[in-house]
Amino acid sequence: MRYFRIFGASIVWLVVFSSTLWAQDVEKRPQIEAHQLKPSEEVVFDGKVEEAFWNTIRPATNFLQQEPNEGAKATEKTEVRVAYDEEYLYLGVILYDSNPSKIKANQKRRDARIVADERFTWIFDTFNDQRNAYFLEVNPNGLKTDGLINTGQGGGINLNWDGIWEARTVIGDFGWSVEIKIPFRTFNFDVESERWGANFMRVIRRKSETVLWSGHRRNQGISRPQNAGVLTGLTGMSQGVGLEVVPFGIIKGTEQKDTNGDNTNSTIDGGLDINYSITPSLKASVTFNTDFAEAEVDQRQVNLTRFPLRFPEQRDFFLEGSNIYEFAPRSGVNPYFSRRIGLQDGNPIPITYGARLLGNTGDYNLAMLHVRTGESGEVNPENFSVARVKRNIGSESTVGVIYTRRSTQNASDLSPELQNRHTFGGDLELGTSSFMGNKNLQFQAFFVFHNSPFASIDTTNIWDRSSRGIRLNYPNQPWSGHVSYREFGNAFDPAVGFTPRNAFRRLQPSIGYAPQFSNSDIIQQIEWGIRFEHLTDLDFSLLTQDLTFTLFDIEFMSNDGLSFSITRNFERLQNPFDIKRDGSIIIPEQEYINWYTETTVETASYRKISAELSFEAGGFWSGNRKEYAAEVTLRPYPGIELSPEYIRTNVNLAEGNFTADLLRFEANIDFTTSLFLTTNVQFDNLSSRLGMNNRLRWIITPGSDLYLVYNQNWLDELSGLRTIERSGALKISYTHRF
Repeated sequence: MRYFRIFGASIVWLVVFSSTLWAQDVEKRPQIEAHQLKPSEEVVFDGKVEEAFWNTIRPATNFLQQEPNEGAKATEKTEVRVAYDEEYLYLGVILYDSNPSKIKANQKRRDARIVADERFTWIFDTFNDQRNAYFLEVNPNGLKTDGLINTGQGGGINLNWDGIWEARTVIGDFGWSVEIKIPFRTFNFDVESERWGANFMRVIRRKSETVLWSGHRRNQGISRPQNAGVLTGLTGMSQGVGLEVVPFGIIKGTEQKDTNGDNTNSTIDGGLDINYSITPSLKASVTFNTDFAEAEVDQRQVNLTRFPLRFPEQRDFFLEGSNIYEFAPRSGVNPYFSRRIGLQDGNPIPITYGARLLGNTGDYNLAMLHVRTGESGEVNPENFSVARVKRNIGSESTVGVIYTRRSTQNASDLSPELQNRHTFGGDLELGTSSFMGNKNLQFQAFFVFHNSPFASIDTTNIWDRSSRGIRLNYPNQPWSGHVSYREFGNAFDPAVGFTPRNAFRRLQPSIGYAPQFSNSDIIQQIEWGIRFEHLTDLDFSLLTQDLTFTLFDIEFMSNDGLSFSITRNFERLQNPFDIKRDGSIIIPEQEYINWYTETTVETASYRKISAELSFEAGGFWSGNRKEYAAEVTLRPYPGIELSPEYIRTNVNLAEGNFTADLLRFEANIDFTTSLFLTTNVQFDNLSSRLGMNNRLRWIITPGSDLYLVYNQNWLDELSGLRTIERSGALKISYTHRF
């Protein structure tokens, strides 16, 4: 009953809290005006902000530090100017530097998160609703990275969106400069408004300095549109007809080797994507005969837990709009998980066609998807439908619903008969940036349920097939904290979702304290924290309990880091656990109490040689475990990045001992900012499989790509490595806009 009292108290708090959201005072936001280019004014797109009209534009300047000294003036001057014509938006940015020979510029790869270099980052909140924004950044080499920002709990930067835009950079004795050219058709926006939310950020890597035009406080920042400034003066923009056609062609060959001999197959195929902007803020898309040969390979992991691992989506068609599909983020519920579509145990299932609708209309965010998959071996064709609607309420809050449907062809022939599976859910997100003046406070609640997949043998009720929870978050600096509660029924398993564990009640609070040391030349910040997890079964019998103390997490002025934590773990095992999944070591059902520690050392990413080292040791089930992990990144020359990683886990149990080794190696060779080669090699001794993925990408023009992919897998046997599979693919796509 104590958990129900938590629900009741939270609902009372929710009513009081939500009544204040519409009465909040909004701080005065800084403004920058865009200059509309005259016919006689032309941008020479070369990275040099030298055209005469740039000097007539009043720049955004007066940047303030977020790190290392919150509120201090930037040590280097930055000027941002904005211009536009009917089809394009232009940025002219000058980033002055008193010591340009120290500018860090190593990375070149499109869509790589810029961590080792100087960077200029900006966001555009094109609806000026302070909830969502486009995220874009460049480094002095002209590397381009972009994504989408959504606010709320779990809000952050989704780098899976790829926009069509261009950037040119120049490094000189003044520092460095960049010119940016973005077609208006790249964005969804409100044509009736001349005001966009906007913010600009610069990172001076060698000084570990982050400065912002607006929202410089540590609990604000570039990823919060609520704290952005305003871009004004935008009128008369055009998105053209709004039609985009993307045909592709692909040549594939595969060879599989097993005890029955070799199985070789080769195909020449093609497909088509069509996108149409129904309005400047709402886009419809269809895809035919879709193929994802160019998708990045999954990062291999050794799973020593009782629960399945969740691998991220890598396929572009499902990644676009993923920020809208997010449901009650950070609450651990996934009623929609796109990898349930077109994949079976990691193997691709052919997609015959798909259609989707993404965008905004008024106060509503919409995401609708329908996909038809084909037959593959014993897998029947299926239809998948997903609908997600979120409505903006107040200044920073939303309420949403989600629906999914999975229908299997010839399901009546299966035993037991498989009926259409439906999932429904609702979530509420309340937020404010002005709690106690200028603090962030967020509340979240959700409820999800689904029907039974087998009507003829169903003995469960809606409560068994549902999940529900609440979450209160205080994401601020130096103090932060949260408390969450969730319940998952014993039959909760949405057909298009992901649920690693059900049949539990979970309470989890945490608190952290992370002050800055502004007067120190050595330490930038130290964080201390406590995290508690109390998980019971549905009858309130304790199953799992974790109490973690972060004794220190130090970030040095050099951007190096050092952390140490200690954890007490309780586990009640209800069923025997086959930890290696081969029947060799079975952990019996009983109660286990263990303590373990974790230490991590991380060096600054801007160094030519950087590393992350960690060591975890302590009790583990009936014995103990030691885990050593080391990842080294070498950047000998600009555009070359080599990253070997090794994880060794020594497990000593009363039931038996074993060692798990995992080796990963990734080599990135970036010839230019539009031509990249990646080699990824992975091996683990539990599966005895060695895999290699080679991926060459050439961006012919923004939106048009050529991929050359080669994969090979070996099995480590007593006689040596034996090839079990190899495949190659050549794919070319072209984007034409009308």
